Amino acid sequence: MLAVGPNGVGKTNLLEAIHVATQGFSPRSRTDGQLVRFGADGARAAVTGRRGEVKLELEVTIRTGEGKRARLNGAALSAAEQLRSTVSTLVFTPDRLGVIKAGPAARRAYFDRALGRLLPARAPLPAEYGAAVAQRNAALRRAGGGYSGMDAVEPWTERVATLGAELLASRLEVLEILGASFAERAGELGLPDATLRYEGEPPTREALDVVLARDLERGTTSLGPHLDDILLSSADRDLRSFGSQGEQRLALLALLLAEAEAITARSGVPPLLLLDDVLSELDPARRRLLAERVRGAGQALITATDAAMLPAEPDQLLEVTPGAVI
Repeated sequence: MLAVGPNGVGKTNLLEAIHVATQGFSPRSRTDGQLVRFGADGARAAVTGRRGEVKLELEVTIRTGEGKRARLNGAALSAAEQLRSTVSTLVFTPDRLGVIKAGPAARRAYFDRALGRLLPARAPLPAEYGAAVAQRNAALRRAGGGYSGMDAVEPWTERVATLGAELLASRLEVLEILGASFAERAGELGLPDATLRYEGEPPTREALDVVLARDLERGTTSLGPHLDDILLSSADRDLRSFGSQGEQRLALLALLLAEAEAITARSGVPPLLLLDDVLSELDPARRRLLAERVRGAGQALITATDAAMLPAEPDQLLEVTPGAVI
């Protein structure tokens, strides 16, 4: 599908609403209140569709002063994020370039979400590891301040070491799954010799003991996957530091296409692709390549200011106007 319209009429809002309804959260803001229109007391996003022969109805409701509520085929879910296990949605927006150009935390968050989509049995690992680090940090501060003994730190050190090793191994597996396809898609888009490289070591018990004195002084855990990074490179150039904005856009697009292929191969169900303003900075040859790749990757919604920007006939053309989609 191609959604067209002038700037400011709501194309990105349409894409964002679909993401909220299928994933339970916005790709642009983690503050639910920002999703509610000014002057309104709530918001609702709902979509219907099919996965094979199975009909799907997904809905997310947000009300001011209340928790977010989600429903799947009419049944209430305990958490809106459970929608992610039903539908995989991948999104490209210009402000998501932070995955490439921002600090390590943005890349860790991206690849941990990919971990949940590609290795769903291990999806809880990042949160479990983060909770263990928070508990160890609290124990370090108590011990460092003389409010408790080192015996309060011991069990959390063991927990951080165990979960940290599992999380690092899972991230490396995700990079292994995506690496070859990322390199191929990036090469097609004009980024030669593209690679994904993990920077970090597992937080073994021995390594944590070595830095224990420093951790006690600072009250934080100074070793582990919560501090690691993933480098995206082309021809041995770190694209965060030495890539142009155009190259960073291409790298993010290649990463998304690689993950879409991996999800399809592993689950048999292609993800939903939401591509916002992806065509504006691509030359005609790359637009044609993207159109070919997207057509074979499952259902996709692309936004543009002009239908002529897509060098292919869309299956459905949507005209977005203020307050209506035709």
